[in-house]
Amino acid sequence: MNETLVTVVGNVATEPEMRTTEAGVGFTRFRLATTARRWDAQRGSWADGPTSFYTVRAWRTLAGHVKESVGLGEPLVVQGRLKIRDDERDGRRYTDAEIEAVAVGHDLARGVSRFSRSSLQPMAPRPEPATSPQADPVLT
Repeated sequence: MNETLVTVVGNVATEPEMRTTEAGVGFTRFRLATTARRWDAQRGSWADGPTSFYTVRAWRTLAGHVKESVGLGEPLVVQGRLKIRDDERDGRRYTDAEIEAVAVGHDLARGVSRFSRSSLQPMAPRPEPATSPQADPVLT
């Protein structure tokens, strides 16, 4: 229930990497960088703000589609559940922001993309066991 859903627009900061859990469930992981731009009235131009990085995880079918479709540096729109984790390593505290992706797509405000619907391939029928020529009935 009370999940925090977010939509983040940014660029792929690490090459998407596909892995499998011990239970055999596939996921793809990558980092997404987003930098706010603000109008600097003093300078009369746009200025970059600080960059935020998010770890994005896509599961199951979405994981395979992300791995096949997304590359380093590409602009994306990611929607998903935000999870913030506090961790301590080597005596230092870290905060990690992770998005469990529900939807991932190219940012069409910055380029063109082509969509290709995936289709589940039906399982091929099992071949029948080979029979000897003597066992085949002769049709006349």
